[in-house]
Amino acid sequence: MRVAYQGEPGAYSEDAVLQVFPDGEPMPCETVRLVFSRVTSGEAAFGVVPLENSQAGSVNQTYDLLLHTSLVSIVGEVVVPVDHALLGLPGARLEDIKRVYSHPQALAQSEEFLASLRVEVVPVHDTAGAARMVAEAGRPEDAAVASVEAGTQRGLSVLAERIQTYPDNFTKFAVIGTEDPGLGQPDKTSLVFAVADRPGSLVGALQAFADRGINLTKLESRPRRGAPFEYVFYVDLETAADRDEVAEALGEVRTHTSMLRVLGSYPAYRPQA
Repeated sequence: MRVAYQGEPGAYSEDAVLQVFPDGEPMPCETVRLVFSRVTSGEAAFGVVPLENSQAGSVNQTYDLLLHTSLVSIVGEVVVPVDHALLGLPGARLEDIKRVYSHPQALAQSEEFLASLRVEVVPVHDTAGAARMVAEAGRPEDAAVASVEAGTQRGLSVLAERIQTYPDNFTKFAVIGTEDPGLGQPDKTSLVFAVADRPGSLVGALQAFADRGINLTKLESRPRRGAPFEYVFYVDLETAADRDEVAEALGEVRTHTSMLRVLGSYPAYRPQA
């Protein structure tokens, strides 16, 4: 079973794939958009895409694709601990590094450490890809922010470990697909809506959940593509979509919104003991 992910071998996304599907065949893709395409076309059974980082926040491209790709839904989630290292060529010295390559999220998560080095930061599509670029270029003044494993696979040396600004750094990944992968009983629901253009619409939409005792674990607004200065709201509910109270709440929410989509109902991630 092929499972698409954004990145190259050694990327944190590949680790996420193997946590969810230990016997799956990871299928690297250059972009998150391509992961969605591989799943919708049937080339991959499922995809694993970054959703949110505990330091840098939501991955906006993933949320935009979830909104505009109706053929797939969220069918699971997994959380991966992220430990960044600064990787360079064998023999390179930390004080000689001038440029650092990595995914924009990894650069943001390591901003404090990188600022202390006074280096140029160069965003690229993937952490493991950054390690490959540094290894192939062969310039001792270049370095990459990626996992130690990604550096080991490409023959790089570790110049510094655990360089993220906050030690407890985690990335949440969504499993996307067109069918149930059998990961467990759904107990979480993600949805997106745009409120109607009248006073009290947002309050009314949220009150529908509060009145039925439905807990919200996420509420985030994002610009609505194609509608300048209008917004959509992404919401996570701490319950499954097939419960009667959720159906009742969504029926009421629709009276306060101009658009409402359930992005998926799936088992919430719970770390193994």
